[in-house]
Amino acid sequence: MFNSEKIIKGFAWRCMALIMLICLLAGCQDNGARKITVATAANMESAMEAMTKAYTNKTGVEFELIVGSSGKLTAQIMEGAPYDIFVAANMIYPEALYREGKAMNAPKVYANGKLVLWSMVGNTPVSIDALSDRAIAHIAMANPKTAPYGVAAEEVLQHYGLKEVLGPKLVFGESIGQTDQFIISQAAQIGFTALSTVLSPEMRGKGSWVIVDPSLYSKISQGVVLVNREESTIQYAQDFYDFLFSLEAKEILKEFGYLMDE
Repeated sequence: MFNSEKIIKGFAWRCMALIMLICLLAGCQDNGARKITVATAANMESAMEAMTKAYTNKTGVEFELIVGSSGKLTAQIMEGAPYDIFVAANMIYPEALYREGKAMNAPKVYANGKLVLWSMVGNTPVSIDALSDRAIAHIAMANPKTAPYGVAAEEVLQHYGLKEVLGPKLVFGESIGQTDQFIISQAAQIGFTALSTVLSPEMRGKGSWVIVDPSLYSKISQGVVLVNREESTIQYAQDFYDFLFSLEAKEILKEFGYLMDE
């Protein structure tokens, strides 16, 4: 005769093991769902790192940051890149995504950026006038075709009638991040970048910089959208999107030199 008690115990242990396995897998899936992928313009990298760190400490939600020029990130999203939120350096690119049905909401301005002229080379005069100096061989700026801060820098040069004159000196970064590297490495003696760069924890107090008169370039209104994805991360992405407009997030953005719309 079969030992019914052993059979029942064995069945119970198998059921318990199965339940534990299901719970473990569910937990893994939940942890995966609690990770948000944010595509962020290079000028926002340091500020976004600070904001996502603060948000993770509050909620436990993890982040993956994809950093690049707004133009290239837009192209990637158009091609189906699996990003949850797009934090751009202007409104033009997120508006394009919204028109093409790639964004869940119309773009909203989360901050306004400022342009600065920056040098890491000692004794280099930092001014618009100095750009024509023979001692300056290379001037860095972001590519106007893909980076809004590059558009702003180009407008400044056009205002002073220097775009053609300084053409041979200009070196273009694909994003503000690459432009910063030209300046930091001193491959370019001077360059245009975002105020957020020189106020970042890594660069604060390094080199010399001046704020470029904001009246010389179009307002850098930076927009954000939720990318149109049917994934389990949607609610987490929506919650973080809302956080970007909170008082706490605004205070962080101000620390990096961004202006807030009242």
